[in-house]
Amino acid sequence: MDALAGLLEGPRARGAFMIRACFDPPWAVRVEDRAPLTVMLMVRGDAWVVPDTVERLRLRAGDLAIARGPDPYTCADDPGTEPRAVILPGGECGYPDGRPLNGSMDLGVRTWGDRPDGAAVLLIGTYLVRGEIGGRLLDALPPLLSLTSEQWDCPLTPLLMAEVTRDEPGQEVVLDRLLDLLVIAALRSWFAGPSAEPPAWYRALGDPVAGRALRLLQDDPAHPWTVASLAAGAGVSRAALARRFTELVGEPPMAYLTGWRLALAADRLRDTDDTLGAIARQVGYGSAFALSTAFKRVYGVSPQEYRAPTA
Repeated sequence: MDALAGLLEGPRARGAFMIRACFDPPWAVRVEDRAPLTVMLMVRGDAWVVPDTVERLRLRAGDLAIARGPDPYTCADDPGTEPRAVILPGGECGYPDGRPLNGSMDLGVRTWGDRPDGAAVLLIGTYLVRGEIGGRLLDALPPLLSLTSEQWDCPLTPLLMAEVTRDEPGQEVVLDRLLDLLVIAALRSWFAGPSAEPPAWYRALGDPVAGRALRLLQDDPAHPWTVASLAAGAGVSRAALARRFTELVGEPPMAYLTGWRLALAADRLRDTDDTLGAIARQVGYGSAFALSTAFKRVYGVSPQEYRAPTA
């Protein structure tokens, strides 16, 4: 498992919210949907992304921005333009005074705004659920990042533009997979750039000792790993592995393994119907009771409470 695969390992988009937004100036939309991750690809024209807490960002045609939630932000033709619509959780839309828009800006299948041939056109893809492995990705990202058209050339734009307005069987699955590919392509470029600040464990994957041990843990979390067996796999002594791993990753190998196993378990609890006993075996715990005890100690709730849907 390479570094990027390790970073992106986990849940993928399922029923993601994807639209083509088309506007004529002046325009501004306030986004308060608390989504964990939103991708904005500027297809035509330009726009500003104005978060409440970090520096604003200008997008030109071909540029891409990724906003890490749940903090709100405003998209507009100009930072001074007052919002005329607010995006709320679940894709609900309303006026700033709280009145519902009632579809007044709907322009057809997954198209929204002023007119389909607006001066500014954005493709917007929103992940609706934060998974625990996805949380590792989110924690590695700044609140707002961007890639200019000079930094990367996105071959997916024409395909996304063609697919987003189709209304065919299975179309949501097609768009989910395209959104995943867009995120992976963008983050591959961004993490290779000088402004990226990846987490310690991500950087450690490039180390011949700690990286080898990390890959062993990530590829086979159910194995009964010990520091000795990891050291043997990495070709060093136990002391050398423990020292190098802790120095680069920021925690000892067994502590990292515990967090990795529990994160995997959390995803399986939310994304599968597997029994707790089956999940325990998949992630390296000897019994449902052992997994439940460790899970509650770290997450503060039992696996059953974590799995239960929230209102």
